[in-house]
This record gives sequence, structure tokens and C-alpha cells, in this order.
Amino acid sequence: MSDRMKDKVTVITGAAKGIGRGIAEVFAAEGATLTIADIDEQVGRATAAELAERTGAAVEFVRADVTSRESCRAAVQAVLDAHGRIDVLISNAGIYPQAFLHEMTEEDWDRIFAINVKGMFFMLTAALPGMRESRHGRIVLTSSVTGPVTGYPGWAHYGATKAAMLGFMRSAAIEVAQEGVTINAVLPGNIMTEGMEGMGQEYIDNLAASIPMKTLGTPADVGYAMLFLASDEAAYITGQTIVVDGGQLLPEGAGAVE
Repeated sequence: MSDRMKDKVTVITGAAKGIGRGIAEVFAAEGATLTIADIDEQVGRATAAELAERTGAAVEFVRADVTSRESCRAAVQAVLDAHGRIDVLISNAGIYPQAFLHEMTEEDWDRIFAINVKGMFFMLTAALPGMRESRHGRIVLTSSVTGPVTGYPGWAHYGATKAAMLGFMRSAAIEVAQEGVTINAVLPGNIMTEGMEGMGQEYIDNLAASIPMKTLGTPADVGYAMLFLASDEAAYITGQTIVVDGGQLLPEGAGAVE
């Protein structure tokens, strides 16, 4: 590791487990002053303690319910009170419940938008004033290939949220482009997380068969793409996306993978 994030005050939402935890591991190993913001206090505190012990980085936990604007503001203020600034915001909190069109309810639709899209908006707008004042900030969103690029039965509402994030990002990036703040996104493909493991080995094997690399990605793979976009090296990149999918979007058809 190279300490690329040394002394960079970084907040990652939804980092208690899954992809968010993988991102947090990468940033902690690179020396970030890290805050894990999550609704799951028990798992979030355990993750923060484990990463701090393993990496030697300063890793803290703050509870944040991203569906509440006040909770997001309070989480951001807690970091500002402790460290005086936020250099990097990784807006990662999200859910991906399956619901087919014939069974999808208004509540299903509202809940996934409240977490995936409103949550991004609430955290970004809470952290942005300080970044604008300091004229420096990196904001990176966890979108997905599902929605912006591809589709999958049962995830129409999820795909809609991930596409919405990118529509928001492009216009928001223009608004803050002259203030030293960049906003970009990473689009993961199929990543091996606790949730993916719960889908069963047959499901995982079928997914891997469609990927040229013949394997699912890891949360750290997403984390390293995030690391670049959050770094000083990416200062001239804004409103852009990086796909992390093992080449899954490349083939014209199944025959190309074989």
C-alpha cells in the first residue's frame, strides 16, 4: 500500500458490510481517516474496530439513516466536529430487493428510491457546503451496470434508482466543477458479497459463466476504482463512470464468451 489517502478525511455510507466494507478496507489500508456511516450500529462498530486494528488507520463509526435528511446532516456534522472537514464522500448505501412487476408495490418502489436515491442526495448535500468552502472535495457514487447499461428481471425498480443516480451526477458535477469538487461514479457488475452468497452456488455459477473472466468480482475491486476517483490523480475527472464487471458487458452474445 502507498498511503495514497493519508490524512484524507473520508466518509463511506453503507460500509458495515458488503461492497461498502470492501471499499472501506481499501481506503483504510491506504491511510484514510475513515468514518463508516451505516444504519446498523452493531455491525458498523465491529467493522470499524476490526479495520482500525488490522490497518492501523483511524477508523470510526457514526450511525446514519440515509432516508432521514436530519440523520445525514447529523452524521456529517459529527465528522466535521471531529476532523474539521470532509475530503471524500463515498455514497454507497443501497439495497437491491427483488420484485417482479406483477408483485411490485408502491411501498417497494418508494423504499428503494428513499435509500438509493434520496439517501445519496441527502448525504451529498450535507457534505457539499464544507467542500465548496474549502474548494476541494471528491464525491464518488456506487451505481451499477443494472439500470444505466443492462437490465435483469425483478430489478426494474433497482435499475431505475441506479440510472437516476447517474442523471443526478452529471448535472450536479457541472454545478460544482469550478469549486474544486468532483462527482463521479463506479458501476459494479456482479460482485461477491454476503447477499450474493445467499443466492446460492448455482446462481453464482450461472453469472460467472457470462463473464469473460469467469469469476465474480470482489468488493475490493470496486474499492480500488473508487480509490482512483477519490485521489488527487483524478482531479481533472468529473461526471464520469468506471465499469467494474470483469468484461461482462463486452460480448455480443454467449458464443463470444465461450
